[in-house]
This record gives sequence, C-alpha cells and structure tokens, in this order.
Amino acid sequence: MSNPVQLWSDHLRRDRRRSIHTIRAYVATAERLMSFLRVHQGGTPDLASVDAADMRAYLALRRLDGIGNVSTARELSAVRGFLRFAAGQEAVPRLKGPRVKKSLPRPIAPDDAVALAEDVAEQARYPWVAARDWALLLLLYGAGLRIGEALGLTGDVLPLGETLAVTGKRQKTRIVPLLPEVRQAIEAYLEVSPHGVAKGEPLFRGVRGGPLEPGTVRRSVRAARARLGLGTRTTPHALRHSFASHLLARGADLRSLQELLGHASLSSTQVYTALDTAYLLDTYQNAHPRA
Repeated sequence: MSNPVQLWSDHLRRDRRRSIHTIRAYVATAERLMSFLRVHQGGTPDLASVDAADMRAYLALRRLDGIGNVSTARELSAVRGFLRFAAGQEAVPRLKGPRVKKSLPRPIAPDDAVALAEDVAEQARYPWVAARDWALLLLLYGAGLRIGEALGLTGDVLPLGETLAVTGKRQKTRIVPLLPEVRQAIEAYLEVSPHGVAKGEPLFRGVRGGPLEPGTVRRSVRAARARLGLGTRTTPHALRHSFASHLLARGADLRSLQELLGHASLSSTQVYTALDTAYLLDTYQNAHPRA
C-alpha cells in the first residue's frame, strides 16, 4: 500500500462508517505505529513482519507517555485493526492486552437530573439559550440520547411527533419515543430561537448561529454540578445512563432497552443489570437490620 494510513482512514469513514472522533483517534494510533516502526525496523515499515515483540516494544513506549490500562487496551485494539486491514489477519500478532476493570455507569437521581437542567438553564445569558439548554438536557434524559446524537438532529425531524428518528453510531437509525414534556420543551425553544431551522440545518444552535458544540454543553454541566454539589461523573452522558437505569428499575426488558439505546450488542446493555443489582445490594445493606 502506498499510504496505508490514508487508506485506513478512508476505510473507516466509507466502509465502517465510524465517527470523525473514532477515525481521528485510530488514524493517530496508526501514524504513531508507523513512526515507531521506521525507527524500530530501521527503514520503511514492514507491517506484515510485525510480531509480538515489536508490539510489546511499541506499547512500552506508549506507557512511557503516561497512558494507563484503558488507553493501552484501546491502543492495542486500534493497532490490531490497522494491521488486519493493511497486512491481513495473519499479520496480527497474538498478544494479550492489559486487564481493564469494567466500571459501572453512574446514573443520577431523577430529581438531580431535572435540577441539573434547571440550573444550566438559569445560568444562560439569553432567554432563548435557557430554553435551548433546558430542551437539550431534557432530551438526553428523556430519550437516552448520546450528546452527539442530540446535537446531530436537524430540521428534518420537524414537525415533532410521538417518536424521533435518531442516527447513532455507524450511521444506524433508531426510533425512540418522545415524551410530551420533552417535545414541548423543544418546541418552546424553537419558538424563541432567533435562528430558523430549515431542512438539513442543526436543530440546536450556538449563540452565533452555528451548530452547538458538545464542549459548550459539557462546560455548562460541569459548572452546574459544582453549584449543586453533584459528583464529578455527572456529565451529559450520565443523563443517558440515568435514562437506562431508571427504565430498567421500572421493569423494562433488556431487548427493548437495547433498541432504545441503539446498542449493537446486548452485552453492552447488560451492564445496566449489574448496576441495578448493585443498587439493590446497596439498599439491602443500608436498610436490613442484619446486614
């Protein structure tokens, strides 16, 4: 391959339909590997000859950069994918990754989710921005959307109905119910927004009229959680975790929850079962006289 990294990038975008953030991270890993191999092999990298010793040397170098087990595991996964694409399955060396302790998602209580949205809205500079932030955070909690999915909505979803078509990871579309309270909040925001929403244009706008950036939302939530005394894991994504865990606690089945969240694998959804069990055990230990 004349430029395996560029071909890898094109493959991820065109064939795998990965997000721009995933592509950026995977391409950066491939470029780091190529730079390492130029020195390690002493010339043009020969991807087909990379063995387990080469991989250990590369990961050891990355460890010196200060990355932990989780990042190392992701790095190894990206390298394997790149080598598989560039040189074939047989070129991928057998190498165990570091053990990564799976952490449970941290949902927040329903009252805290609403308080968080209220606080963010109250701190907004303009009334229409307050309406926007209130609608957006209610949407994350009320429909279980990822922040990127919510900010990716356009005028094509209008007029709003009882359901919403959401484009998630790998460009897969799913249908989620839209609660009346959430629909009303979005409609109230659109009524006062100074920026019109035409087909194909972002539903949620920044102050200057461009697409609302995820970083802007995260900063607002970070400031609000500090004012409210909430934990550091109270993020926009925690609202999605809260949506899932609260539905499961109310009796939702895993298959339905998988469809609502847009998980490709049921194993991704089953983590909420462990979360629900952990919550029940915590309640038992705090309440049972013999615990």
